[in-house]
Amino acid sequence: MRIRFVDISKMLRVTDPRSGARLCEAQQLKSLQLSRKRISTKRSIAVGTLWLLAALGGMAQQPEYLAQTEPLTWDEIDLSTRLMDGAHRFVDRKIVEAPWRRDSFWARDFSSAEAYVKSVQPNRERFKTIIGAVDSRLPARMERFGDDAHPALVAETSRYRIFQVRWPVLEGFSAEGLLVQPKGETAGHVIAVPDADQTPEQLMGLAPGVRPESQATRRLAENGFEIIVPAMINRLKLSAEDRPFRNSDQTHREWIYRQAFQMGRHVIGYEVQSVLAATDWFRQQHGDKVKVGVCGYAEGGLIAFYAAAVDIRIDSVLVSGYFNSRQGVWAEPIYRNVWGLLREFGDAELASLILPRSLVVEHSTVPSLAGHKGDWRTPEFASVKAEIERIQTGPDFRIPEFIHAGHDKPIGPFSDAALAAFAGRLEGTKLEALREELPVDRRIGFDPVVRNQKLVQAMENHVQMLMLQSDKVRDEFFLYKIMPELADNRWSTARRHPKHPPEKFIEGAKPYRRIFSEDGMGRFDEPLLPFNARTRKVAENEKWTAYDVVLDVWPEVFAWGVLVLPKDLKPGERRPVVVCQHGRQGLPRDTLDANNSAYNNFAGALAERGFITFAPHNLYRGEDRYRWLDRKANNVKATLFSFIIAQHDQILRWLETLPEVDATRIAFYGLSYGGETAVRVPSILEKYCLSICSGDFNQWTRKVASTDQPFSFMRTIEWEMPYWNLGHTFDYAEMAYLIAPRPFMVERGHLDRVGRDSWVAHEYAKVRWLYAQLGLADRTEIEFFQGGHSINGEGTFAFLHKHLNWPSEVAERP
Repeated sequence: MRIRFVDISKMLRVTDPRSGARLCEAQQLKSLQLSRKRISTKRSIAVGTLWLLAALGGMAQQPEYLAQTEPLTWDEIDLSTRLMDGAHRFVDRKIVEAPWRRDSFWARDFSSAEAYVKSVQPNRERFKTIIGAVDSRLPARMERFGDDAHPALVAETSRYRIFQVRWPVLEGFSAEGLLVQPKGETAGHVIAVPDADQTPEQLMGLAPGVRPESQATRRLAENGFEIIVPAMINRLKLSAEDRPFRNSDQTHREWIYRQAFQMGRHVIGYEVQSVLAATDWFRQQHGDKVKVGVCGYAEGGLIAFYAAAVDIRIDSVLVSGYFNSRQGVWAEPIYRNVWGLLREFGDAELASLILPRSLVVEHSTVPSLAGHKGDWRTPEFASVKAEIERIQTGPDFRIPEFIHAGHDKPIGPFSDAALAAFAGRLEGTKLEALREELPVDRRIGFDPVVRNQKLVQAMENHVQMLMLQSDKVRDEFFLYKIMPELADNRWSTARRHPKHPPEKFIEGAKPYRRIFSEDGMGRFDEPLLPFNARTRKVAENEKWTAYDVVLDVWPEVFAWGVLVLPKDLKPGERRPVVVCQHGRQGLPRDTLDANNSAYNNFAGALAERGFITFAPHNLYRGEDRYRWLDRKANNVKATLFSFIIAQHDQILRWLETLPEVDATRIAFYGLSYGGETAVRVPSILEKYCLSICSGDFNQWTRKVASTDQPFSFMRTIEWEMPYWNLGHTFDYAEMAYLIAPRPFMVERGHLDRVGRDSWVAHEYAKVRWLYAQLGLADRTEIEFFQGGHSINGEGTFAFLHKHLNWPSEVAERP
């Protein structure tokens, strides 16, 4: 097919990008030639030559830009980067605005301590949910365990005994650590949480690595406190023999974070639950009136802080080396990523969940971390102090105590001043100085790495159990909640069963569409701007003309795509539109004329069949830039698709204004990440009258969270793939349910390594089953073909002709 390209000299800079001086004609030609060289790296030499000839010869025959639009002057080469830059500026603004908007989530009542605690309980419950601390814990129990080489009694001094212990937390998951019991009268009860790269033994002086003056548990033990010291999951990188695991560049904490996030759980939540299970044991042993304190440093400070925020049974907390403004949490290690955290909670707001109980904050030096898909270093004193000053307190509440060295310097960790304030507020105890008597570990060859591996495996086992049970949870959450009668799957010999009228399901699905939009994908509370449409012609052949289209969405964000209009459109005629979506790292023109074997020019091929097509640009391009965009958005309860859905919403609104477009016949067809878009966007935007998912349909929960499957994202660098709690709410079948009663199709290559035929067929069978029960079986199909990760364009094209009511013989016209 011969393609004409327009005069792109009009798209190029006519001024020197360094000096701003206007280029002469020869310089413009040189610029044009350089541009042609860049373009040829993405297209064939023949196409590039035609591009240059078109530019020099002025072969354009159609209007240079569409009626009712302004000319587009931005460089095509820069559009993708410009769009990404704007999206980052937009979410940066949302993060800055978040603290100003938090008051709408709070209704604090300072009239009394009891009234206050009751007034913030809804916030506490929401916080427990977003850190995944939602499972009922097992009955409290503390097991001392050991053998000849590793006896249960680890060490003993004149004042205390140390035992290695484990205690049940959740089904299949027990915490491990040390239990320190005084020989004399007990002064109090404390849970001491070390940093992730410290061990309980180091805090007790049993192993080197922590300075004596920072050995908090040893100091408290010598002063008569009974102490539980849980082991934390460390930050070391995975050391698996499996190369994909190694190449995924994950720490142990990220390993748990990724799989758990998809299931509405979190490594933070598991460790908070471990602390709360220890609290359960203290209360079981000593009664409900026992006072319990929690102290922690660095990552342990986070866990101690969060545990006290969610459980009012914790009477006093010392947070060392963690408290700060969380406005930059998106740049901290990825295992601190918490869904929607900044919308409602900064550290000051979490501190207000601890009030009127005791809070001591110690500004101490923290470990310097880099390369954890986020970095961390000791915060500035001014930042910590400013966050302390944001804490809202009642008139009779005890003010949080802020411990730091003179001259605004850090102190500690676990300085004399901080421990004295903590112990004094908990039990009124005055601490004696640290003695010289050191405990000696009786275990032979004890290796904390082995314990860490056991903890990682225990958390993983719990997540994987949730994953395997998740399809039943989703059915109860969605399908059977709307239509309980569909749950009756008893075996029957009847040849025919009555179908269910679809109206009940369609009406019942409406609240779930809102849940999926707001809680699954995330939605920005920002009104769409006027279109301000800008266009320019970018390509044509004898059957169609293609135009770049740019539309405003939000102040910093626009939508961009390529509109392809058949040349045989008649005045007043309205035709169906197929929105053709590229995949990861793609561009709109890849679907049109790039001769990419994955896309097979399907936007152009459909235009030659007489369809209007539109190829939007989606933001999943630029490697980690789009991942960081998703990461930033998570903190304000949004995702990459919060942008994409809004862009498609604006595109649909604009398309339906075009005189050539039949607004009731706008379809969606996407490959790969575009196939992912095909189940996420039309499930929310009902203006799409049908959807085709190519090269992506899957058992998405297993695809994202399973640790034993070769095709799982757990083995890849794609760390943005987990979406908060989708495993318990919306897998691909449930997303497709939201598309019903509109037609829906899956295109699957047998050799596509995105998944397995059995996974795809199983998930699709659920969709087919629902459509059949609603009497809509003729509106859904799946096509398997002998190919890979690509557009096949056979059954899907027939599906489009059928359901868009566009005769297939149109494709045969000369």
